[in-house]
Amino acid sequence: MSSAAPVEETLPFDAVGGREGVQAIVERFYDLMDSVPAYAELRSLHASDLGPMRKSLAGFLTGWLGGPADWFAANPGKCMMTLHNRFSISAAIADQWVKAMDQAMRDCAVEGDVAKRIGAAFASMASAMVRA
Repeated sequence: MSSAAPVEETLPFDAVGGREGVQAIVERFYDLMDSVPAYAELRSLHASDLGPMRKSLAGFLTGWLGGPADWFAANPGKCMMTLHNRFSISAAIADQWVKAMDQAMRDCAVEGDVAKRIGAAFASMASAMVRA
């Protein structure tokens, strides 16, 4: 019988720097979306004031990455798919979202295995929203 201690895996939430890290990624993501012409089509889906989206995405990602689930408690029964049903999301828009989020993570020093795992999950989520 082995008495080895169980290996504890670091939550993605902790690996990106907790609430502050998530907030930094979200701020950078929306700054990129708001300023980089390659993300113009993605930007056009959003209201002129990105403040509410910054807050909502930071809350969602905090819980989704394994941190406090406050966003989910405040939004029972809501998920990313249903929240985006009203939009016609093309493969190009989904790709813009993934590229902007990947760049935001790199700019916030999220690297290595955690960046690959989160990036793959983002890509899967984005492709599931395509309704072209």
